[in-house]
Amino acid sequence: MIELRNLTYRYPGSQRNALDGISLTIPGGEFVAVMGANGSGKSTLARCLNGLLSPLGGEVLVDGKRAGNDGEAPGNGPAVGMVFQNPHAQITSLTVERELAFGLQNMRLATPDLRSRVEEQLVAWDLAGCRNDSPRSLSAGEQQRLALAAVLATRPAHLILDEATSLLSPASRVRLLNAVQHDREARGTGVLLITQFAREALQAGRLIVLKEGRVAMDGLPARLFTAAGEMAALGVRVPLRYASGAGL
Repeated sequence: MIELRNLTYRYPGSQRNALDGISLTIPGGEFVAVMGANGSGKSTLARCLNGLLSPLGGEVLVDGKRAGNDGEAPGNGPAVGMVFQNPHAQITSLTVERELAFGLQNMRLATPDLRSRVEEQLVAWDLAGCRNDSPRSLSAGEQQRLALAAVLATRPAHLILDEATSLLSPASRVRLLNAVQHDREARGTGVLLITQFAREALQAGRLIVLKEGRVAMDGLPARLFTAAGEMAALGVRVPLRYASGAGL
Protein backbone atom coordinates (compact mmCIF):
# COMPACT_ATOMS: atom_id res chain seq x y z
CA MET A 1 0.00 0.00 0.00
CA ILE A 2 1.12 3.53 -0.79
CA GLU A 3 0.01 6.30 1.57
CA LEU A 4 0.50 10.00 0.98
CA ARG A 5 -0.15 12.17 4.01
CA ASN A 6 -0.35 15.89 3.30
CA LEU A 7 2.53 15.53 0.84
CA THR A 8 4.14 18.87 -0.06
CA TYR A 9 7.15 19.61 -2.23
CA ARG A 10 8.68 22.81 -3.61
CA TYR A 11 11.67 23.01 -5.93
CA PRO A 12 14.51 25.27 -4.78
CA GLY A 13 14.01 28.80 -6.04
CA SER A 14 10.34 28.28 -6.91
CA GLN A 15 7.61 30.54 -5.58
CA ARG A 16 4.96 27.83 -5.44
CA ASN A 17 4.58 24.25 -4.32
CA ALA A 18 4.92 21.59 -7.00
CA LEU A 19 2.87 19.34 -4.71
CA ASP A 20 0.51 21.05 -2.30
CA GLY A 21 -0.84 18.90 0.53
CA ILE A 22 -1.75 15.72 -1.34
CA SER A 23 -3.30 12.91 0.69
CA LEU A 24 -4.04 9.61 -1.04
CA THR A 25 -4.18 5.90 -0.34
CA ILE A 26 -3.35 3.44 -3.12
CA PRO A 27 -3.94 -0.20 -2.15
CA GLY A 28 -1.34 -2.77 -3.16
CA GLY A 29 -1.87 -4.34 -6.57
CA GLU A 30 -4.08 -1.51 -7.82
CA PHE A 31 -3.63 -0.12 -11.34
CA VAL A 32 -3.86 3.67 -11.11
CA ALA A 33 -3.45 6.20 -13.91
CA VAL A 34 -2.35 9.79 -13.25
CA MET A 35 -3.04 12.60 -15.71
CA GLY A 36 -2.85 16.39 -15.74
CA ALA A 37 -1.45 19.35 -17.64
CA ASN A 38 2.26 20.05 -17.83
CA GLY A 39 3.41 21.36 -14.47
CA SER A 40 0.55 19.77 -12.55
CA GLY A 41 2.95 17.74 -10.40
CA LYS A 42 2.80 14.29 -11.99
CA SER A 43 6.53 13.60 -12.28
CA THR A 44 7.25 15.28 -8.95
CA LEU A 45 4.76 12.91 -7.35
CA ALA A 46 6.48 9.92 -8.94
CA ARG A 47 9.89 11.00 -7.69
CA CYS A 48 8.59 11.44 -4.17
CA LEU A 49 7.13 7.94 -4.26
CA ASN A 50 10.44 6.27 -5.06
CA GLY A 51 12.52 8.48 -2.79
CA LEU A 52 14.33 10.54 -5.46
CA LEU A 53 12.84 13.67 -3.87
CA SER A 54 12.35 14.27 -0.16
CA PRO A 55 9.06 15.98 0.80
CA LEU A 56 9.08 19.51 2.14
CA GLY A 57 6.14 18.51 4.31
CA GLY A 58 4.01 15.47 5.01
CA GLU A 59 5.19 11.94 4.31
CA VAL A 60 5.13 9.06 1.85
CA LEU A 61 4.73 5.54 3.19
CA VAL A 62 5.27 2.53 0.95
CA ASP A 63 4.12 -0.69 2.57
CA GLY A 64 4.47 0.98 5.95
CA LYS A 65 7.98 2.36 5.39
CA ARG A 66 9.11 5.83 4.37
CA ALA A 67 9.76 6.03 0.62
CA GLY A 68 13.32 5.24 -0.35
CA ASN A 69 14.14 3.26 2.78
CA ASP A 70 14.65 -0.15 1.20
CA GLY A 71 15.91 -3.03 3.27
CA GLU A 72 19.58 -4.08 3.12
CA ALA A 73 19.13 -7.83 3.32
CA PRO A 74 20.57 -9.76 0.34
CA GLY A 75 17.90 -10.50 -2.26
CA ASN A 76 15.65 -7.71 -1.05
CA GLY A 77 14.56 -5.68 -4.08
CA PRO A 78 13.23 -2.13 -4.16
CA ALA A 79 9.67 -1.54 -2.99
CA VAL A 80 9.14 0.89 -5.88
CA GLY A 81 10.54 0.45 -9.38
CA MET A 82 10.38 3.31 -11.86
CA VAL A 83 10.63 3.60 -15.63
CA PHE A 84 11.18 7.06 -17.06
CA GLN A 85 10.02 8.70 -20.27
CA ASN A 86 13.45 8.50 -21.84
CA PRO A 87 15.32 5.20 -21.33
CA HIS A 88 18.65 7.03 -21.72
CA ALA A 89 17.94 8.46 -18.26
CA GLN A 90 18.33 5.07 -16.60
CA ILE A 91 20.30 2.73 -18.85
CA THR A 92 23.93 2.77 -17.69
CA SER A 93 25.54 -0.54 -18.66
CA LEU A 94 27.63 -1.46 -21.70
CA THR A 95 25.56 -4.47 -22.78
CA VAL A 96 21.93 -5.52 -22.61
CA GLU A 97 22.77 -8.49 -20.38
CA ARG A 98 24.73 -6.36 -17.92
CA GLU A 99 21.90 -3.83 -17.75
CA LEU A 100 19.49 -6.58 -16.71
CA ALA A 101 21.97 -7.82 -14.10
CA PHE A 102 22.83 -4.40 -12.66
CA GLY A 103 19.91 -4.02 -10.25
CA LEU A 104 20.13 -7.68 -9.23
CA GLN A 105 23.81 -7.27 -8.35
CA ASN A 106 22.92 -4.30 -6.15
CA MET A 107 20.44 -6.61 -4.40
CA ARG A 108 23.35 -9.04 -3.79
CA LEU A 109 21.28 -11.79 -5.34
CA ALA A 110 22.91 -15.22 -5.42
CA THR A 111 24.57 -15.90 -8.78
CA PRO A 112 22.27 -18.76 -9.87
CA ASP A 113 19.18 -16.68 -9.10
CA LEU A 114 20.67 -13.65 -10.83
CA ARG A 115 21.38 -15.61 -14.00
CA SER A 116 17.92 -17.14 -13.93
CA ARG A 117 16.21 -13.76 -13.70
CA VAL A 118 18.36 -12.28 -16.46
CA GLU A 119 17.50 -15.15 -18.80
CA GLU A 120 13.85 -14.86 -17.86
CA GLN A 121 13.77 -11.20 -18.86
CA LEU A 122 15.79 -11.72 -22.04
CA VAL A 123 13.22 -14.23 -23.24
CA ALA A 124 10.16 -12.37 -21.98
CA TRP A 125 11.15 -9.15 -23.77
CA ASP A 126 12.60 -10.75 -26.92
CA LEU A 127 16.07 -9.41 -26.14
CA ALA A 128 18.08 -12.67 -26.14
CA GLY A 129 19.43 -12.06 -29.62
CA CYS A 130 21.04 -8.79 -28.55
CA ARG A 131 22.27 -9.76 -25.08
CA ASN A 132 25.85 -8.71 -25.89
CA ASP A 133 24.89 -5.57 -27.82
CA SER A 134 25.21 -2.04 -26.52
CA PRO A 135 21.86 -0.67 -25.34
CA ARG A 136 22.62 2.45 -27.41
CA SER A 137 22.43 0.35 -30.58
CA LEU A 138 18.81 -0.65 -29.87
CA SER A 139 15.73 1.06 -31.24
CA ALA A 140 13.75 3.39 -28.96
CA GLY A 141 11.16 0.68 -28.38
CA GLU A 142 13.81 -1.92 -27.57
CA GLN A 143 15.54 0.45 -25.17
CA GLN A 144 12.31 1.11 -23.32
CA ARG A 145 11.60 -2.62 -23.15
CA LEU A 146 15.10 -3.11 -21.72
CA ALA A 147 14.58 -0.38 -19.13
CA LEU A 148 11.30 -1.95 -18.04
CA ALA A 149 12.75 -5.47 -18.06
CA ALA A 150 15.64 -4.34 -15.83
CA VAL A 151 13.19 -2.87 -13.33
CA LEU A 152 10.84 -5.86 -13.37
CA ALA A 153 13.79 -8.23 -12.87
CA THR A 154 14.10 -6.82 -9.34
CA ARG A 155 10.42 -7.69 -8.71
CA PRO A 156 9.27 -4.44 -7.11
CA ALA A 157 6.00 -4.41 -5.22
CA HIS A 158 5.01 -1.19 -7.00
CA LEU A 159 5.86 -0.05 -10.53
CA ILE A 160 5.76 3.58 -11.65
CA LEU A 161 5.69 4.39 -15.35
CA ASP A 162 6.46 8.09 -15.73
CA GLU A 163 5.16 8.72 -19.27
CA ALA A 164 7.21 5.68 -20.27
CA THR A 165 5.19 5.17 -23.46
CA SER A 166 5.20 8.76 -24.75
CA LEU A 167 8.17 8.29 -27.14
CA LEU A 168 6.96 4.95 -28.49
CA SER A 169 4.95 4.02 -31.55
CA PRO A 170 1.30 3.03 -30.97
CA ALA A 171 2.16 -0.64 -31.45
CA SER A 172 5.08 -0.45 -29.00
CA ARG A 173 2.89 1.31 -26.43
CA VAL A 174 0.34 -1.49 -26.60
CA ARG A 175 3.02 -4.16 -26.31
CA LEU A 176 4.64 -2.53 -23.31
CA LEU A 177 1.40 -2.02 -21.40
CA ASN A 178 0.23 -5.55 -22.18
CA ALA A 179 3.45 -6.84 -20.64
CA VAL A 180 2.95 -4.65 -17.59
CA GLN A 181 -0.57 -5.98 -17.20
CA HIS A 182 0.70 -9.55 -17.48
CA ASP A 183 3.29 -8.94 -14.75
CA ARG A 184 0.67 -7.31 -12.56
CA GLU A 185 -1.68 -10.26 -12.93
CA ALA A 186 1.10 -12.79 -12.35
CA ARG A 187 2.74 -11.15 -9.32
CA GLY A 188 0.21 -8.67 -7.99
CA THR A 189 2.42 -5.68 -8.77
CA GLY A 190 0.85 -2.30 -8.12
CA VAL A 191 1.07 0.02 -11.13
CA LEU A 192 1.04 3.81 -11.21
CA LEU A 193 0.81 4.94 -14.83
CA ILE A 194 1.55 8.60 -15.53
CA THR A 195 0.30 9.18 -19.04
CA GLN A 196 -0.92 11.76 -21.53
CA PHE A 197 -2.92 9.15 -23.44
CA ALA A 198 -6.55 8.77 -22.35
CA ARG A 199 -6.79 5.35 -24.01
CA GLU A 200 -4.06 4.11 -21.68
CA ALA A 201 -5.81 5.57 -18.65
CA LEU A 202 -8.95 3.63 -19.55
CA GLN A 203 -7.04 0.41 -18.83
CA ALA A 204 -6.63 1.45 -15.20
CA GLY A 205 -9.10 0.83 -12.44
CA ARG A 206 -8.68 4.36 -11.10
CA LEU A 207 -7.74 7.75 -12.51
CA ILE A 208 -6.25 10.63 -10.53
CA VAL A 209 -6.09 14.04 -12.21
CA LEU A 210 -3.73 16.67 -10.80
CA LYS A 211 -3.91 20.44 -11.07
CA GLU A 212 -1.23 22.74 -9.67
CA GLY A 213 0.03 20.10 -7.27
CA ARG A 214 -3.37 19.08 -5.93
CA VAL A 215 -5.82 16.28 -6.63
CA ALA A 216 -8.55 17.74 -8.84
CA MET A 217 -10.41 14.50 -9.71
CA ASP A 218 -10.22 10.91 -8.50
CA GLY A 219 -12.42 8.05 -9.66
CA LEU A 220 -13.20 5.51 -12.37
CA PRO A 221 -11.61 6.60 -15.67
CA ALA A 222 -14.73 6.04 -17.75
CA ARG A 223 -16.83 8.04 -15.32
CA LEU A 224 -14.38 10.95 -15.11
CA PHE A 225 -14.05 11.14 -18.88
CA THR A 226 -17.79 11.79 -19.19
CA ALA A 227 -17.06 15.20 -17.62
CA ALA A 228 -15.31 16.24 -20.82
CA GLY A 229 -15.55 19.96 -20.08
CA GLU A 230 -13.96 19.65 -16.66
CA MET A 231 -11.23 17.41 -18.03
CA ALA A 232 -10.47 19.89 -20.82
CA ALA A 233 -10.15 22.67 -18.24
CA LEU A 234 -7.59 20.48 -16.44
CA GLY A 235 -5.57 20.04 -19.64
CA VAL A 236 -6.66 16.44 -20.24
CA ARG A 237 -7.86 15.26 -23.62
CA VAL A 238 -10.63 12.67 -23.34
CA PRO A 239 -11.31 9.83 -25.81
CA LEU A 240 -13.34 10.90 -28.83
CA ARG A 241 -16.44 9.00 -27.81
CA TYR A 242 -16.58 10.95 -24.54
CA ALA A 243 -15.78 14.28 -26.16
CA SER A 244 -18.68 13.77 -28.57
CA GLY A 245 -21.08 13.14 -25.70
CA ALA A 246 -21.53 9.44 -26.45
CA GLY A 247 -20.23 8.55 -22.98
CA LEU A 248 -20.29 4.88 -22.10
